[in-house]
Amino acid sequence: MAGGDGDLKLLGMWASPFVTRAKLALHIKGLSYEYVEEDLGNKSELLLSSNPVHKAVPVLIHNGKPVCESAVVVQYIDDAFAGAGPSLLPADPYERAVARFWAAYVEDKLVTPWGRVFRVKTDEARAEAMNQTIAAVDALEGGLRECSGGKNFFGGDSVGYVDVLLGGLVPWIKATARLSGAELIDAAKTPLLAAWMERFCELDAAKAVLQDVDAVVEYAKAVQARAAAAAASN
Repeated sequence: MAGGDGDLKLLGMWASPFVTRAKLALHIKGLSYEYVEEDLGNKSELLLSSNPVHKAVPVLIHNGKPVCESAVVVQYIDDAFAGAGPSLLPADPYERAVARFWAAYVEDKLVTPWGRVFRVKTDEARAEAMNQTIAAVDALEGGLRECSGGKNFFGGDSVGYVDVLLGGLVPWIKATARLSGAELIDAAKTPLLAAWMERFCELDAAKAVLQDVDAVVEYAKAVQARAAAAAASN
């Protein structure tokens, strides 16, 4: 991979889809970086001092300066290393605005309810959160149609900002299907997204970065078991 503009260090945790986003952006841009695996049960002083507000991963440290939150990290990588690899955000202001709109949609309407699926305590609340997530995916099918212009990716001919944000979630999308039987991206209901996911997984960056789905399933089961045990003890 190409040398970066100064020192690059990524603080992460292997199962996090948000860390995966940062890794994807770094690989797509061809940048070399040091990866530091964090134990989120015993967070390092470097993580706590680099992200004192959220105390969460990912954190990208560039020449000693921390950048936090995955969507912000991906944009920073694109901006700070504009001369390396392909651009993730389009140059045209309107197309850039459209990409940011759908990126915000992924965060607010898909990731937020989907996260509740793994945290809520009742089957009723879990079903409601899953229904909201599936509805968001259905709308995202139209977003792909709009952004791609009939081409392969949200970014058109090549991977763009929305592709990276959604692509980081792919192992968890597949793991959710195994855990709950719910196909978030269903070829019958969202054929464009289903074809997109297949193409994305064939990218060199995706092959290098995306987690093994079996490992994610086992990790998710362990998280759910701990949550159930904590709920039972209260």
